[in-house]
Amino acid sequence: MRRVIFNQKGGVGKSTITCNLAAISAVEGKRTLVIDLDIQGNSTQYLLGHKITDADKTIAHFFKDCLGISLFGGGKEGLESAIHETPFPNLFVLPSHPELEALQSRLESRYKIFKLKEELEKLEGFDAIYIDTPPILNFYSQSALIAAEKCLIPFDCDTFARDALYTLMNSIAEVKTDHNENLEIEGIVVNQYQKQANLPRQLVEELIAEGHPVLESKISPSVKVRESHTESKPLIHYAPNHKLADEYRALYVEIH
Repeated sequence: MRRVIFNQKGGVGKSTITCNLAAISAVEGKRTLVIDLDIQGNSTQYLLGHKITDADKTIAHFFKDCLGISLFGGGKEGLESAIHETPFPNLFVLPSHPELEALQSRLESRYKIFKLKEELEKLEGFDAIYIDTPPILNFYSQSALIAAEKCLIPFDCDTFARDALYTLMNSIAEVKTDHNENLEIEGIVVNQYQKQANLPRQLVEELIAEGHPVLESKISPSVKVRESHTESKPLIHYAPNHKLADEYRALYVEIH
């Protein structure tokens, strides 16, 4: 299963949701890959504890292969050679790199938008793939939406996020119509949810009333998230008995 976590609004928890769901998948015995397409490299940092400085040991190597400018072999071998083991059993990451930004315009002009999908369909040995995306509908997020089968949409509870959600849903629908008829919106993940506060409850109720696929499992705000980022350990490894780890487990079960 290839799953993309996408929102055009920044700061909604894409990388945190990606890595924590992937970590649970790995603990469940599934050989799991995280693909980091955000040049900030937050998922890479979260899972490895550091970023990868050599671009040819990252996803940038694959995209340079697409343009014929890599020094190494292309295709499946090139993609596999950039996959890194994390410290956690069954969990792997294909790191991001800042060089992706410079490659983007060339990839767009040569219409390489389907290359990621083609390579992932040939990639063997993984039971689950989670794709983290940049907070914008650009070449890389479109490539991810085209390559994925399921899409999760993180949503933090504020009015601006709700307004942006309508544009986001239209963007995903357009990609589905034009490029990937098999893409399904798996659901909206409500993040930073304070159930005792009026505004979050009101926003969620409005989304449900409008027919949006809001998932039942919600993620609460907690300092444990920042702590787990600092320690480079997803919550199931950093604080497995914490309420937040339980919420991620519930979310994982709900989407499976």
